Amino acid sequence: MSNRIATIGQYTVLEALRTRLPLLAALSIAVLLGASFFVREIAITESTRLQTSFYAGTVRFAMFMLTALHVIGSIGRDFQDKGLDMALALDLPRSHYVMGKLAGFLAVAAALAFAAGVSLVPLAGWEGTAQWTLSLALELAVVVALSMFCVITFTSLMPAASFVIAFYLLARVITAIRLITANPVAGADTVPHQVMQWLIEGIALIVPPIDQWTRTEWLVDHSGSWTMLAAVAGHAVLFAVVVTAAAVFDLQRRNF
Repeated sequence: MSNRIATIGQYTVLEALRTRLPLLAALSIAVLLGASFFVREIAITESTRLQTSFYAGTVRFAMFMLTALHVIGSIGRDFQDKGLDMALALDLPRSHYVMGKLAGFLAVAAALAFAAGVSLVPLAGWEGTAQWTLSLALELAVVVALSMFCVITFTSLMPAASFVIAFYLLARVITAIRLITANPVAGADTVPHQVMQWLIEGIALIVPPIDQWTRTEWLVDHSGSWTMLAAVAGHAVLFAVVVTAAAVFDLQRRNF
């Protein structure tokens, strides 16, 4: 069992190395880092703080996009090229395929997070950078699990990518939406507002509060803590496990 999962994970990592993902990641980091130096030069005050904030915010979204599109594209190719059919014909359990892919993608996501965070050490110090980088790795792990579930469910690249992007953006603003609905300017006692508030709170139970993760304040204000990071890890692991189980269930019910 473990050998099969490890083998699929190794081939998943090799696939990432042999595609343009490392080059795209390096170019993205280089371009954004260069742009951050430009932002630093035009800043009037607190140039280092502004440079750090700009780079951290942009590279975070860039790593999300690279991770999501790579996962969706990789599994999409397995569906289109009949690679999954060949693997299942060799008496490979479908759960092993999902777990092997997940392990490989998690390794790729961790590498992307490390590559994005290493440039922040001279700007923010090692502790704040370590907390930010680990949080980014956990955030990308959630993206990996969600992307796998979406591409297995939709079996088409565009719907899967659209859903992942929409879900991620919602997770980035869910806290703000909750605050707005909890403190309306008027009409707080109306039935439509109450229904809307219940709906938002229900969504908040499902959507992880990614806006509270990988915060730039941890870098510029050194306000992060390892206890906070442990809470992020618990939330990320729980979400990833549930979504991965759903992906395995959905793949089990399919006929190939």
